[in-house]
Amino acid sequence: MTRSRLVMGPVLFHWDESRKIDFYNRIADETDVDTVHVGEVVCAKRMPFFDKHLPDVIERLQRAGKEVVLSTLALVMNEREVNQLRDIAQMPGLLIEANDVSIVRLLAGQTHMIGPYINTYNEGTFSYFADKGAKRIALPWELPMSSIAKLCNVRKAVEIEVQVFGRIPLAISARCYSARAHGLHKDGCRYVCSEHQDGMDVETLDETPFLAVNGLQTLSYHYTELSDHIAQMQDTGVSAFRLSPHSLNMTKVSDLYRQVLAHETSPEELRHHLNEMHFPMSFADGFLHGVPGAEFRQTLDQRAE
Repeated sequence: MTRSRLVMGPVLFHWDESRKIDFYNRIADETDVDTVHVGEVVCAKRMPFFDKHLPDVIERLQRAGKEVVLSTLALVMNEREVNQLRDIAQMPGLLIEANDVSIVRLLAGQTHMIGPYINTYNEGTFSYFADKGAKRIALPWELPMSSIAKLCNVRKAVEIEVQVFGRIPLAISARCYSARAHGLHKDGCRYVCSEHQDGMDVETLDETPFLAVNGLQTLSYHYTELSDHIAQMQDTGVSAFRLSPHSLNMTKVSDLYRQVLAHETSPEELRHHLNEMHFPMSFADGFLHGVPGAEFRQTLDQRAE
């Protein structure tokens, strides 16, 4: 069986420069990850902080044998950002991930990939992107297993990717919730999103954990954890499995998922080790079952009993 691709997705949070550099250095030197995403997905205002480091980061990752993908913004809002995308589309020798349809047209005819922020929900959309030159399509997080299986049947020599770990992006807005929560306007946000390394938790009025906020982006409170379904997805035709970076030990997390991909450890053992990290996270896999996304299969099984 062909080796499954293990992917480290883009850092969604506004980590400081030293933290991000250390993160990418460790991923380059200490992990068996095949593909690493760099680039800003959430907020264009963050880009100047780290763009100057990208050439060195990319070189180090490539020297370590990693495929590097440059992820682009999930929400393009003005002409300046459109011009940034035009410049990115001209970058030679680097796989670009389109996360907004505005860049798909710019990338047409050259090898690129479609990110999960673009709604690839059916066979027609999948085929359209494949015909435009997409070599890999990362499917949206909310698709059930039945839909994933149908898209795998289309194939067209395109790799199919699914996120199997991390908080799930649910929405993105032109307004910055992090700034508003601190009594600030978006234009004078003071980059307060950097105070929350994994997003700012949001609770309901009865203090039940509900969502997480990351600047313009709304995330799930729960962490998707799909190791129980990796073998089925491999058999169905999914070839790439994405981990979304968080502030826990992602080197250890990647090692655990590599072992599951190779059928060297069980999902139960993986979750045991994740829980040993003493990192506050609740697991979910509801979307894959066609139920509310915050549900977890084991919880549903226990209810049935």
